[in-house]
Amino acid sequence: MKKTIIDVFENSVNKYPNNTFLMEKKGNVWENTTYSQIKEQVYQLGAGFQALGVKKGDNMALLSEGRNLWVVSELAMFYAGAVNVPLSIKLEESNDLLFRLQHGDAKFIVTSGQQLKKIRLIADKLELLQKVIVLDEQSEYRPNEMYVGDVIKLGANFLEMNGEEKFLEVAKSINNDDLATITYTSGTTADPKGVCLTHRNYTANVEQCLSRVPEIDHTWRTLIILPLDHCFAHVVGFYVMMMTGASAATVQTGRTPMETLKNIPLNIKEIRPHFILSVPALAKSFKKSIEQGISKQGKLAERLFSTGQKIRQSYYGESNLDRKGLRILLKPLVALFDKILFNKVRENFGGELRFFIGGGALLDKDLQKFYIGIGLPMFQGYGLSEATPVISTNTPDYFRFGSSGKLVEPITVKICDSDGNELPTGQLGEIVVKGENVMAGYWKNEAATADTVKDGWLYTGDLGYMSEEGLLYVKGRFKSLLISSDGEKYSPEGIEEALVQLCSAIDQVMLYNNQSPTTSALVVPNKTELKKMGYDLSTDEGCRNALNAISNEIAQFKRGGEYADMFPDRWLPSSIAVLKEPFSEQNHMINSTMKMVRGAIEKAYADRIAFVYTTEGKKIDNEQNIQALKE
Repeated sequence: MKKTIIDVFENSVNKYPNNTFLMEKKGNVWENTTYSQIKEQVYQLGAGFQALGVKKGDNMALLSEGRNLWVVSELAMFYAGAVNVPLSIKLEESNDLLFRLQHGDAKFIVTSGQQLKKIRLIADKLELLQKVIVLDEQSEYRPNEMYVGDVIKLGANFLEMNGEEKFLEVAKSINNDDLATITYTSGTTADPKGVCLTHRNYTANVEQCLSRVPEIDHTWRTLIILPLDHCFAHVVGFYVMMMTGASAATVQTGRTPMETLKNIPLNIKEIRPHFILSVPALAKSFKKSIEQGISKQGKLAERLFSTGQKIRQSYYGESNLDRKGLRILLKPLVALFDKILFNKVRENFGGELRFFIGGGALLDKDLQKFYIGIGLPMFQGYGLSEATPVISTNTPDYFRFGSSGKLVEPITVKICDSDGNELPTGQLGEIVVKGENVMAGYWKNEAATADTVKDGWLYTGDLGYMSEEGLLYVKGRFKSLLISSDGEKYSPEGIEEALVQLCSAIDQVMLYNNQSPTTSALVVPNKTELKKMGYDLSTDEGCRNALNAISNEIAQFKRGGEYADMFPDRWLPSSIAVLKEPFSEQNHMINSTMKMVRGAIEKAYADRIAFVYTTEGKKIDNEQNIQALKE
C-alpha cells in the first residue's frame, strides 16, 4: 500500500481542511494557518520549484530557523519530486556546511535571510548549485538568488498554465521507497554521514509513535522548540501532528540565538501545548527557572515547594507499573498542593501541558523526579536518525524512570554481543533493530551502510538491555566503551554525567581507558566555582589547592566517599588531565546534539592522555595541570 508523506498530507487536508496545522508568531500576533491553506501554499511553491527546473530525484538543501515556510518548503520539495537535505543553523564553519552541501549533491538551496551570508561565502565552491531561494526579502540579490515570494508567483502562473493535474503527476509518481531526506549525522567518530530516509521510513515511524501515544488527536497542540532539521522534531514535532490533524507551532525566531531561547517560555504560555519535545539541556534550564522563581518568593515558599514535591514523588513513585499500596493515602495531599502551588507553576507552561518527551542524551532520574514532582512528567525516549528516529519511549500509561521505555510497534529489537549473537533478556549488549523505520542506507557510503545495516538489521552502536517488563535500558555507546587491560568493558557515560552533576569544580569530563589497568579523565574545570571556593588561580599554590579540591570531589565516588558504590572503583579516574579549553561545537569536540565527539577529543589531547599514564602525569598537581588552570 502506498503511504508516502504526500499521501499522509493529502489525507489530512481532506479530513481536517479547516483545522489549524501550523502556527507562527509575526510581531506580537500568532497567525494560524489551516490544512487547506497550507496545501495551497505547498502547491504554489512546489509548482514554482518545478518551473525553476527542479526534477524528480534532485537534491535540495534547507537551511533555516523553524517557521511555517520550513515545513511548507519541505512538502513543496516532495511535490516537485525532490529530496530534502535539512541542515542545522548551528553549522557556523564553512567547512562543515560546505561538506554537507557538496557531499549531498545540492542543486538548489532554500535558506532564511539570517543564514544567507553563510551560503554566499561558499556558493562559488558548489559546482552543482543552480539556484538559492531566500525565504526573507533582501535589498539586493546575486544572479543565482531569488526571493521565495517570486518563486510562489512563478508557481501560481505554472498552475494556471498547466493545471493542477499536470503539476500533481510528479507527486503521484512518488513511491514508498523513494528518498524523502538525506539527514546528516553529527559525526561523533568521523565525517558526518548522510542518513537516507524514505517516504515510508517516515510514515512508518509516525505510525509506530502513535502506537505508544494513541491519545494524540486533531485537538492537540505542540510547540516545536527543537531545530526542525533534527529527526526527532521532524517526525514527532510535525509529522505526527500532521497525520492526526493536530496543530504545531514553532518558536518565534529572535535576532540572535539567545533571543530565540528567551522566546521559548513566553511562546509556551501563549500556545498552551499539550506536549513538548525536549532535550536534557533545555529540561535543566526550565528546572533552574522554576527553582529561581520559587526562591524569589522566600523561605516559606521554598519549604512548601520542597514538601509538595516529596509528597507527589512518593505518590507517583518512579513507575506506574508498581503497586501504589499505602501511597494512595497521599492523594488528598497531592490535590491540596496542586491547588495551592503546582497549578500556578504549571500555568507557566500554558496550563494544558500533559508531559514532556525527552530525546538525545539520557535524562537522569533526579531530573525526571523533579518534573513528576510538579505534575509535568518528563518521559525518556530512545532513537537515532538511522531509525527515523524513534525506537522506544516511556508514556503516561507505561513508564519507569531510568529506562528508555517500551518499544514502538511494530518493531523488532534484539541485544547482541560483539560477535552478533543474540543475548538473553537482562544481558547488556548492542541494540539491534529491524522495522520499516530502518534507513535505506548512507548517502554515497556503501562501506558504512554494509557495516551498519546487515540483512535488514540496524546495528545502532548503542549499549543496552531489555528488562522482563519489556522496557529498553540504554547504557551508552557500544563502541565507546572503556576497555581495561584484562578485556573487561564498561560504558563511561553514566560516570561522566554523575561527575559533572555532583562535582561543582568539574564543568565537563571525558573518561579514557584503552586496555590499561587504570582509567584516566580529561577534565574541564569550572573555574568560576573554584574561584568562589577561594582559590587564587593566578598562583601556583592556589592552583595546587584547586587541583586537590577537584581530586577530592572525584574521591567522593570511591570507597569511603559520599557517593561510594555508585560505580565500580576500577572505572573511576585515578589520574586526570586538566584542560584549559572547554569542549564546544566551535572546536568540533561537541556535536550539534551536544554529545562529546570522543574521537576528536582523543586525537586533540593524545599527548595529554599519554602523559597522565606517566609517573609525573599521575600527580594531580603536575606542571601541565597547573598551567591549564592558570590559562
